[in-house]
Amino acid sequence: MAARILIVEDEAIMALDLQHRLTVLGYEVPRIAASHDRALMAVKEYRPDVVLMDINIAGNKDGIETAKKIQVPVIYLTAYSEEKTLERARETKPYGYLIKPFSERELHATIQMALERNRYDQTVHKRSEQLTLAYAGMEQRKRELEQTAADLYYEKQQLEVTLSSIGDGVITTDKYGSVTYLNPIAEEKTGWLLGEAFGQSISRIFVLQNPETLESVSTSIEQVLFSGKDAACSERCNLICRNGNIYSIEDCTAPLHDLEHKLTGAVLVFHDVTDARRHADEMAFAATHDALTGLVNRNEFDRRLQKAIDQTNKSGQQHALAYLDLDQFKVVNDTCGHTAGDELLRQITGLLRLVLRATDTLARIGGDEFGVLLESCPPYFALQIAENLKNIIGDFHFVWDEKIFPVGVSIGLVSFGGSEPQHYSCVDLLKIADSACYMAKDQGRNRIHVYQPDDDALVRQLGEIDWFTKISNALRDQRMVLYAQKIIALGNTPPYAQHIELLLRMIAKDGTVVPPMAFIPTAERYGLMPSIDRWVIQTAINYISCHELCGASLFSINLSGATLNDKTALKFILDLLASSAISTESICFEITETAAIANLLNARAFITGLRSKGCKFALDDFGSGMSSFSYLKHLPVDFLKIDGNLIRDVVTDPTDAAMVAAINNIGHVMGMKTIAEFAEDDAVLEKLREIGIDYAQGYGIGRPEPILINTYLH
Repeated sequence: MAARILIVEDEAIMALDLQHRLTVLGYEVPRIAASHDRALMAVKEYRPDVVLMDINIAGNKDGIETAKKIQVPVIYLTAYSEEKTLERARETKPYGYLIKPFSERELHATIQMALERNRYDQTVHKRSEQLTLAYAGMEQRKRELEQTAADLYYEKQQLEVTLSSIGDGVITTDKYGSVTYLNPIAEEKTGWLLGEAFGQSISRIFVLQNPETLESVSTSIEQVLFSGKDAACSERCNLICRNGNIYSIEDCTAPLHDLEHKLTGAVLVFHDVTDARRHADEMAFAATHDALTGLVNRNEFDRRLQKAIDQTNKSGQQHALAYLDLDQFKVVNDTCGHTAGDELLRQITGLLRLVLRATDTLARIGGDEFGVLLESCPPYFALQIAENLKNIIGDFHFVWDEKIFPVGVSIGLVSFGGSEPQHYSCVDLLKIADSACYMAKDQGRNRIHVYQPDDDALVRQLGEIDWFTKISNALRDQRMVLYAQKIIALGNTPPYAQHIELLLRMIAKDGTVVPPMAFIPTAERYGLMPSIDRWVIQTAINYISCHELCGASLFSINLSGATLNDKTALKFILDLLASSAISTESICFEITETAAIANLLNARAFITGLRSKGCKFALDDFGSGMSSFSYLKHLPVDFLKIDGNLIRDVVTDPTDAAMVAAINNIGHVMGMKTIAEFAEDDAVLEKLREIGIDYAQGYGIGRPEPILINTYLH
């Protein structure tokens, strides 16, 4: 049965979004309450398993006051972390916190931990109460038997054997708190034998400590004996063993009475929950830390950064944020594999820690990107720390399989706070620091770029970041379109019924057409290309499936280097092809020479996987470096698209003509067809026929046209 989750949230949009996310995760959401009274009514009516409680709900009583009135596990939702509010919240003993905004993974993990903890608490509590009452009854019966009948000695022995064999510790005292009995588990955990402990004060034998403050805590036996309570429990305490070992325990105490109901002592039962709490702590650590390096993760880093920003607004303290990007990580990863890359990250983590202060926060916020929060750190000192970080990495050489790799780091540094603080948000600071880091890379790598408000270069870089939003909005608003450009056969090469390349364009909000080179570099930098490629592939296949000459035509679709490295891309394309009715032989995927060589192993596996299904491949912009002939034998492609810079002057420049001829000959020897780009006029076309090029493409043949109005396609 799905767990029932009650949402207490007065913002309707937030509540409905949360309800949707919970439903997707498989939970039942019987009701959304927006106030104190409605929450109490919903709890009574639906008996939820967990309540997601917004701290700031409408009405005279907030979420914390509401939580005090219900006996259901509560997870607080909050967008800020004011200390006084958190202190009030902690008094209600919530089962977790979720800081807005949060991901489905955080939501699901927190709910599951709360459900598991509640099940465990209920079981332990019920068991402890049962055992406490049972032990109290047995002890009382034991004393009655000792006083009234010697012939019941056997039964007394049975009770002692029971107490000795159970997995919980049992301690009894007289009415003055002096120990009268310890079972073997109690002896083991306290470090005292019964003979040594008998008659000693319970506070000396059973030493408790608050796990957070490390202060001494009175035992629940003392509370029962000296305060008159009928029962007492300690939910979270550390038991200090005589030999120094520390156990995390939960205990419960009940009073013992004689036949006249006079208090004669107490019995305490405690359970060792060290392993369970360690597991819970490990889960909490995993939720806020990077598994590979042990550093805090992006979510926890964002939380700490926001806290520092809040402090600057109140106290005027100066802090700094450093954004680090390793310069040679990809070389190590591609050359030696991910295992080597992981080891490099671990070693870099150890180096960075050596030059940071105890108060600094070091986080892994991306693949090879680190963030450093320097609290109470003026700009000149922050720059000194950044220099130390750069130098310690620059002096380091990574060794793997007898190969030595130099490593560098580019650092973007931004200070915030002070007497005249600029009011940055967490997102703003990370954006500025990331852009400053990019500027450091752009200026030659292995250097530091310090953000200044009048930094024109960085302002331009931030303008590039604005393209990220424009591209994302265009994808969301379906303002991406495909154009088609014709490719013709030259000489005796058999032509296709239609041979076209599908090209991407973006439509701006004002309706103007944005060429790809205006937004593709930004999309590549900010990781949007996999999403763009998927849109292109989906749209292209839908278009091709409706084309009347599909089987006899060839349609070229461009793919980015990011898609070659996307482990899910191949399956995505194969699933699309399998679900469509098109002939796979009518599709040719184009990848650039640069992307293929930079991702050689991935490119080869990707090409092989799709060619096995009948698809063709073209290597685009080939010859731009002329160092790539040696890679051709590792890339099973069908076409070489010769770089347009070589074609443009092929008629007038003998060197370009010789290079084009060389590429054409090598391609033909390897069984590949050649395509010349930038064929602008008849003279160029005639020269290409003379050289023996198989196909040509360019403005001299036809300009790109939107596919919906492209007359030669219909």
